Formats: sequence, structure tokens, C-alpha cells
Amino acid sequence: MTPRDWYDALMANPLSDLVAPRFLISRMSAIGDAILTLPVACCLRDYFPDAYIGWVVESKAAPMVRGHQALDAVIELQRGWFTSPRGVSETRATLRDHQFEIAIDCQGNTKSALAGKLSGASRRIGFSGKHAGELSRFLNNERITPVFHHITDRSLELLTALGIHHPQVRWALPLDEADRKWAQGFRNSIRTSRVAILNPGGTWPSKLWEADRFASTARYLADRYGYHSLVVWGSFDERLMAEEIVSLSQGTATLAPNTSLTTLAALIETSDLFISGDTGPLHMSVAVGTPTIGLYGATRPGDSGPYEQSALQLQYEAGSRRHRRQASNRAMRAIGVEHVCAVIDDMHQLPVVRAA
Repeated sequence: MTPRDWYDALMANPLSDLVAPRFLISRMSAIGDAILTLPVACCLRDYFPDAYIGWVVESKAAPMVRGHQALDAVIELQRGWFTSPRGVSETRATLRDHQFEIAIDCQGNTKSALAGKLSGASRRIGFSGKHAGELSRFLNNERITPVFHHITDRSLELLTALGIHHPQVRWALPLDEADRKWAQGFRNSIRTSRVAILNPGGTWPSKLWEADRFASTARYLADRYGYHSLVVWGSFDERLMAEEIVSLSQGTATLAPNTSLTTLAALIETSDLFISGDTGPLHMSVAVGTPTIGLYGATRPGDSGPYEQSALQLQYEAGSRRHRRQASNRAMRAIGVEHVCAVIDDMHQLPVVRAA
């Protein structure tokens, strides 16, 4: 049998006939995007309970997949692994040890597709069209043209090559019980019936909303619905902004303690509302089931919005990714406090009385 004959025979057989297929999910970087791809792992486990499922990821996003209940292995790579012959060789050896048969490239760029190729998987499923970036279209040998726009939906569309249609979307974000215990203890120290978490940070300046607007939102939440707001932060600059929000909030907000990614996710899980720009913690909130409002200016909620949750965008900072990354927050400033408060009112299903 020639290699082509073997490949055609494999394609003709339903995957369900395989006893325990060995899958590799490739989604490398960006915390939020890794979270948005978790339903792929859950779906594979649901359909193939005896499968061996691995995920190749870079260190930054690894905490969001490490320990996930659907995964047998998480292969963690350092950033830039693909830029040196040694890095490529070591990655190849590591991936080959797992004997993957089917690679699913959910990212659609050179490094994510290269990981699938290096793994030795005979079937390498990826995107065609505009979502097939750089060299991925040449490295993947089965290509799906997605119909949906959102990262989660189009990642799940790749599974149509395996005969999976209309999958259930679930996340099962991996959280340690120790993190949950700490988060619940901290939540219990806040003596209000409702807690909102405000996340002013963002990886791009163009994703940032104004500190005074977050503070005004905290005051509205307290006055109208009895919330106390907790302002979370990661970097030094984010802490400075968080402290400004607390200072302007007139006692309706406090500064969150320093957290890791997993303790932050556990803390968000204990809250009643989460408000943020487009950044990793926003998608943590969706994954743990907290009502979420996303604020958008330099990215599109149709692509990376809070999945089936509320998103606000009044203007869009058009242009290349590089331009949008370096732009001001002009488009975010188009979102007023009144717009956010209107969404809050809708979420609480209380009509706002207006003068005639």
C-alpha cells in the first residue's frame, strides 16, 4: 500500500471505529485565546472518552490548560521555540514521544501548524481562507473554511473533519480547590450581598477604558444595586490605574490583592458581575460562569467577545493589528458610563424611569 492509499483508507473510515485516537490540540499563546479554545478539548473528550488528548502551548497561557480534566498531557514550550534549530529539534522529539495521530491547529499560524507537523500526526486539521495565516495552509493537510467568526465557534468547526457537528460548548476551566478556598474566604470578607469585579488592565493601550469611568460605574453599582466593587490588577501600571479607580470611587470600590492567574479566576468565580476590556480575565469570567460585560474598541466582539455574554462597542479602531495595538484608546472612550449602566440595568431587568 502506497502512502497515498493508506491516507485515503484512513479518510474513508469513520473515526469512531478507532479505539483510542491520539489528538494534539495546538493553541500556543494569548491567555484569552487559550481559554476560548478549551471547548475543543471538552468536545473531543465527550465524543472520544478513550482518546489520548494533548495540548501544545507556550508558557504564558499554560496555566489556563494545565490540569484540565479533558487532557492527558500539556506540552509547554518557551516563547520563540521555533526560531532556532535546537528549539525545533527538541520540540520534535518531545512531541513525537506522544505518538499523536491527529493534530488540530486552532491558531492558524506558522508555529501552531509547525507543532502539528513536528508531532508526526498524519492528519493535520487547520483553517483555509483568511484564518490560515503565514505557512499554516501548507503545513496542514486538511483544511476547513469556517462559517462562524468567533474564535470558539470556528475552532469547534475544525472538528467537522472528524464528523462532529453542533457540539456542546463547555469550558471546565481548571481551578485548584486551594485557590477556590482562598477566593471564597476573601469574598466572605466583603460585607455586601453583591460583588462586582472591575478589570481596568489590558495588553494594548487601545483596549483601556478610563479610570474615572470605572469609578463612576462602581458608584452606580453601589447606589442602584448594592454592589461593592473589587478592582483587580496584574502589572505595576495596572495597579496604579486600579488605585486611581479606588480613590475616585467614594468608598464603593477596594483594591484586590495580588493574584496569580488561577487565584484570579477563582476570585472571579465568587463574584456576581465582571466588567473589563478585551483581555484574558474577561474570558476567565465567561469560563467560570460569572455574568460579564466586555468593553471593545480595538478588537471585534464578534471575533473575541465574551462568549454569549454582553459586549459594548460604539467605535472600532480600524487598521492593521500593529496599528491597533499601538493606537490610543479613542475608540474605547466612545463608550460612556451611561452605556455601561444601561447594560447593567438590562442585566438586572429593572426598568429605568425617565422624565417625560
